[in-house]
Amino acid sequence: MAATRPSGARSSMSAGGGAGLAARPREGSPEAGGFAPSALGTREHWDAVYERELHSFQEYGDTGEIWFGEESMSRLVRWMQEHEIPLGAAVLDIGTGNGVLLVELAKFGFTNITGIDYSPSAIQLSGSIIEKEGLSNINLKVEDFLNLSTELSGFHICIDKGTFDAISLSPDNAVEKRKQYVRSLSRVLKAKGFFLITSCNWTKEELLNEFSEGFVLFEELPTPTFSFGGRSGHSVAALAFQKT
Repeated sequence: MAATRPSGARSSMSAGGGAGLAARPREGSPEAGGFAPSALGTREHWDAVYERELHSFQEYGDTGEIWFGEESMSRLVRWMQEHEIPLGAAVLDIGTGNGVLLVELAKFGFTNITGIDYSPSAIQLSGSIIEKEGLSNINLKVEDFLNLSTELSGFHICIDKGTFDAISLSPDNAVEKRKQYVRSLSRVLKAKGFFLITSCNWTKEELLNEFSEGFVLFEELPTPTFSFGGRSGHSVAALAFQKT
């Protein structure tokens, strides 16, 4: 569910430098309740989104929007290159959406890549785009990360670009869903494995709190900055956690 931008709770600009994001107010603190509920946190919304994008791809060859822009993908690939992640490492894209990140990883040379999404239309769209690119070394699964099948495990790298954001906007017990996300992440990621998350809804400090159990901050990835009223900040947060 990560290919189309949800309304950010903390950012007034898109990470790719395009149109502004509509700010969504919090209901208290993240610990107390997180963000105001939104349709962006529902499966029905994302099913409809990817049904439209699948039709658009079939009709016009349009692959859809790149979540956080192309630079966000380049940032992740550079990080993996700089830290000498083996090309055979098992990589999981959580909420792969249109699968464009999978394509970039495969083109770079990674050979053990899996993308999951709970929307069947997203997986169908990803498969069509991957097939068009002539790639075959990518695994795709219709999978709800909050209700995992038993065979999904053993990953060295897990990547999230927007899925945790969308879950945080769920109108149905978002707090518990965030906790379940962390439990699922702990289950699929190997010990000492890395979790790379990019978020427009959560600050660095808030993400440190959300993933405080079983994970430690390994590194903060550089992201675009903006200035307003004499103060500067980041439009997105991008962090690398390591499982303890």
